[in-house]
Amino acid sequence: MDAIRVALLREVLAGTEWLGATRRFAGTLRRSVEAYGGGLLLVGTAEYEPWHLAAHLVDEAAWSGTPELTPTLVRHAPRPSDPAHLAVGLGRLSKARRGETLLVVAPSAPGAGLLERVDDARRAGATVLALDTGHRELDAMAHEALVAPNEREVDLDTVQHLVSAAAGENVVPRRRGRGGWRDRLSRLADHLTSPPPARW
Repeated sequence: MDAIRVALLREVLAGTEWLGATRRFAGTLRRSVEAYGGGLLLVGTAEYEPWHLAAHLVDEAAWSGTPELTPTLVRHAPRPSDPAHLAVGLGRLSKARRGETLLVVAPSAPGAGLLERVDDARRAGATVLALDTGHRELDAMAHEALVAPNEREVDLDTVQHLVSAAAGENVVPRRRGRGGWRDRLSRLADHLTSPPPARW
């Protein structure tokens, strides 16, 4: 989803709680990874791997100049033939340590094995964040959780787009005071999609 589509989505959701909620969650994510210079682990459930969110975070990391947002995608069943960056299995969660951030995306209930590994990562000192559709056990383990409803306007996929875009936007402005080209593009998109001023 490009900057113009995100701007349109934000316009549709203006006046709802979702813009503020996704920006707060994204701010927590960004602060967590920046504080320790990276260490973002991204994992889904056995049935759902968050490939799309991983790709968006990689893009946002590059566009915003915040390389700490680049995640390591942790997979439930990587194959030996997979390239190295796609061959990280669940065992990586057992090695999570203080300073790392674990982002769990769960459209359905996470299995007991995943919950156990998430709990281990938290006990080892990792910051646990959850994007889900309301799973009590996972949300109880998370330092912060964002629960997406299963609605037409706002679902987990929409929330992931908003979070990844906000994580890339919330950067310290450059010295020139105008921000980076990503911020300028976002302002332009907001301007182009806003209604014209009323004329009486």
